[in-house]
Amino acid sequence: MKFALKLVATGIMMAGAVGAFAQKGETVKIAMIEGLSGPFANVGQNQLRSWQMVAAHFSGAKNPAGVNFEVVGMDSKSSPQEALNLLKSAADQGFRYVTQGNGSNVAVPLADAVAKYNERNPGKEIVYFNYAAVDPVLTNEKCTFSHFRFDADTSMKMAALTAFMKDQPKVSKVYLINQNYSHGQQVAKFFKEGLARNRPDAKIVGEDLHPLGQVKDFSPYVAKIKASGADTIVTGNWGQDMTLLIKALNDSGLKVPIYAYYAGVSGTPTALASGGDLEVYQIAYNHSNYVGEVGALMNEFKKKFNDDFYTFSIYNAIVLLGDAMAKAKSTDPMKVASAMEGLKFKGFNGESEIRKTDHQMQQGLWISKWQKVDAKNKYSVENTGFTFAPVKYLEPYIASTPTSCDMKRPSL
Repeated sequence: MKFALKLVATGIMMAGAVGAFAQKGETVKIAMIEGLSGPFANVGQNQLRSWQMVAAHFSGAKNPAGVNFEVVGMDSKSSPQEALNLLKSAADQGFRYVTQGNGSNVAVPLADAVAKYNERNPGKEIVYFNYAAVDPVLTNEKCTFSHFRFDADTSMKMAALTAFMKDQPKVSKVYLINQNYSHGQQVAKFFKEGLARNRPDAKIVGEDLHPLGQVKDFSPYVAKIKASGADTIVTGNWGQDMTLLIKALNDSGLKVPIYAYYAGVSGTPTALASGGDLEVYQIAYNHSNYVGEVGALMNEFKKKFNDDFYTFSIYNAIVLLGDAMAKAKSTDPMKVASAMEGLKFKGFNGESEIRKTDHQMQQGLWISKWQKVDAKNKYSVENTGFTFAPVKYLEPYIASTPTSCDMKRPSL
């Protein structure tokens, strides 16, 4: 009888252990819906390789849930409509996790479509990992339970950037040049607010919003900047639009400090290096000279692809996903989403957290400066001999902004 009771007790313990680690060895597939062709293809392709490398690095025994991650690229051609078509295709193929980041013009309708799909398909829900789209509405009036953002939004970055510019006396006459969609419009909006708060003595001497991904020659815009007498340029441009802007500035010989969001994105560092001594400051969650595990991943990526791993939000997304699956004891997206809310984890900048109220990543931000590599800052961006060296770390509370999110949560 005692022996039988022991067997029953052992069986219960084993069943509990199996239940706790039911996901161990399971493959979790993530659909990356991104522009992999077209004007921003070089950025999308870099980030697909980044997702796949980080996913492989943190698979199996390297995450507490013991799951394997697999990332499959789907080419949206940077089109919102094509992204929605691919979401349907991903759902039909059984993907329960999707990711996208390049363009809030895609992210906003995609987040809405995921939420509506989940309402219509209980038991087959999808969670959307946003790793780069920074429109604040995604974690404010349009927030949803199924959307998680791992980048800092436009307002957070601008709060940090203008706090830094407060102590830059050379900033006096600013020219704003941005892409004409929600992100670029908001860079201009939040910069004006931040400048009035932090540097009321400085003024804006010109402003342009140009078509997204359509301008082939920025020289007319640069001529306007030159004529304005600006001593500072502020831009949220990224991808081809940033690279061609830098090329036009180089061709004109205009050398004024640039404060940028995405100066380190594919193609732009090479353009910067050809201009020699341009003074460029970047506001981002990272810089180019990490050591430890992230530094090793950067070097591995460079060796494998002769390219730079710069989208570190992917690192945080995969680490958090593994931690949340272990906490939830499941790979079910809704259970994992609940586990991610407010979960503290070890990100690339130390302890990190997804804020429960709006699913916005709370993190510190870096100001880095474009300079030649030296003994302290050794990583050569795009093999140019230049790097983004850290100048100042701004703690999470400096960049954190309030939210108006009124999130509806499912009953699990």
